Amino acid sequence: MNRETVTERGRMTIELWRIVLPVLWFGMVAAISFIEAPLKFQAPGITIPLGLGIGRLVFAVLNIVEAAILLAYTLLCFWPAATRIAGARLWTWIALLLVFVFKLTVVRPPLNARTDLVLQGADPGQSPWHYVYIVCDLATMVLLVVVAMGAVRALLPPKPTR
Repeated sequence: MNRETVTERGRMTIELWRIVLPVLWFGMVAAISFIEAPLKFQAPGITIPLGLGIGRLVFAVLNIVEAAILLAYTLLCFWPAATRIAGARLWTWIALLLVFVFKLTVVRPPLNARTDLVLQGADPGQSPWHYVYIVCDLATMVLLVVVAMGAVRALLPPKPTR
């Protein structure tokens, strides 16, 4: 095999991982945030405090896995140097990173504080933070689709010039 073939195969492998990781992340967010989270409260015997306790655990683990996927994806975006992303793909990665950091540092703390109050028996009332979290997850999912599509486009052969 010559070096060109290995380099092209390596580039294709990196682009395939740049598809797999966002699709995996998308599926996890869709399954947990939009299926598991609302459905758990409909299960027989689940109280609000019990559902919130389960939710806190599930979302903490989801956020850890999201961070791991984001780290792996980030490494694939910038290493090796020959396959670094640029342009719109770079801006989409920045947006994905910002949404994730915002969700963890701005949105999760008040949600955790509210859960603490409910678990202590208080009734803090409605919270807008749940809706902000949902918006962050929706934004993440849109960005993950854009990221995966960017990798798909990078795998397509270049358009012939006239």
